[in-house]
Amino acid sequence: MTESQHTRVMAIDGGGTRCRLALWTGRDVVSVETGSANVSTDFAGGVRQIIEGIGALAAKTGESVDALKALPTFVGLAGVTGAEIADRLRQALPFAHLRIEDDRPAALRGALGDRDGVIAHCGTGSFFGSRIAGAMRFSGGWGPVLGDEASAQWIGRAALKVTLRAVDGRLKPSGLSQMLLDRFGGAAGIVRFGGTARPSEFGALAPHVTEHAAAGDALGRRIMGDAASDIAQSLPAIGWVPGMTICLTGGIGPHFEPYLPAAMQADVSASVGEPLAGALSLAKDFAMEAAR
Repeated sequence: MTESQHTRVMAIDGGGTRCRLALWTGRDVVSVETGSANVSTDFAGGVRQIIEGIGALAAKTGESVDALKALPTFVGLAGVTGAEIADRLRQALPFAHLRIEDDRPAALRGALGDRDGVIAHCGTGSFFGSRIAGAMRFSGGWGPVLGDEASAQWIGRAALKVTLRAVDGRLKPSGLSQMLLDRFGGAAGIVRFGGTARPSEFGALAPHVTEHAAAGDALGRRIMGDAASDIAQSLPAIGWVPGMTICLTGGIGPHFEPYLPAAMQADVSASVGEPLAGALSLAKDFAMEAAR
């Protein structure tokens, strides 16, 4: 076993739905989960979830908070869009030895392991990534206003949009549109919700879309098909070619498989692990580099 496998490390993987913290003890993994930690949409809230998570992990492991803070730690968070916000986060967090990146490298490492391939990571937000001959490449992940195609929040917004178009007579109503009208008390309720909803609240509507689409609902299938088209356009742009592994990750990602072109469906493979496992692997790499 290598030195990096013996070394105790911490890893944090956070996104728009949840934040997970893990300790590698040198023998096994202990983890805890807190709430949303997208530091672009809510910086203070994301930091708060991490601080609370440190306390929860200390309580679960019997370690002191100070001992955990001293460990080599890898942080991969949604919303880390550049050096400025990474530096701000570094100052806000209490760790002595810290590497900060966005959430994409951890998701890619977790899903592919040491394999070459591509991922379409579709959680509350979304991005696309590839690992080819050891080189990583990413696209998307531009946030809920300008991007995040095929994400859960994108799906939720799309469902409300097509429902309002059905109200206008521009689309034929379906079970999905009627369900949403009933849920929000009509078109006016949908507009009120849409004016204040956070990405996670839009994303909470996505399971209704996937369920209705799987049952043959025309509007649900339209939404899922549009999202799958975005995926199908994005993966070749980062290096996918037929025969290369595709992993559909995140809470909604696997639901897109039947809507992809046949050539892509043939390449879909199960992920090796979750983003938290990828974050722990990157934490071990960081610890080994720091020890040199």
